[in-house]
Amino acid sequence: MNLNREWIYSINEIRDFVFEFYDIFKKYKIFCINGTLGAGKTTFVKEFCKLILKTEEEVTSPTFSIVNQYKDGEIFHLDLYRLNTIEEIADIGIEEILYSGKYCFIEWFDKIKNLLPDEKIVYCEIQIIDLYRRKFIAKTI
Repeated sequence: MNLNREWIYSINEIRDFVFEFYDIFKKYKIFCINGTLGAGKTTFVKEFCKLILKTEEEVTSPTFSIVNQYKDGEIFHLDLYRLNTIEEIADIGIEEILYSGKYCFIEWFDKIKNLLPDEKIVYCEIQIIDLYRRKFIAKTI
């Protein structure tokens, strides 16, 4: 069954949004997230990890580290923006991460579309409406 949902929220409403998002997509563990720089990709991951997965570590952007792990490797947060070749992507262990059964949040996932599992993925897009509000589109295929 394909699920498609859209939300508009402000930073003050992100907590309620994350709980509602999880209620709909709780059986999924891979979240592919696109959005322009500054749209709120990492903010979404931070809130999800804090509220839903109960992380105690500070969730930070993996822009320079490429891969961050939390809760002793139970959660992966990837930012593929700076990777340019499939060889660079393979070097981070992408296939092991994708098929680990762990929670996986992937920013700039377009570079690995051919490597993604066929199911159990939520594709997310965050659009900037204005300085305070975002539109979040989530769908499964």
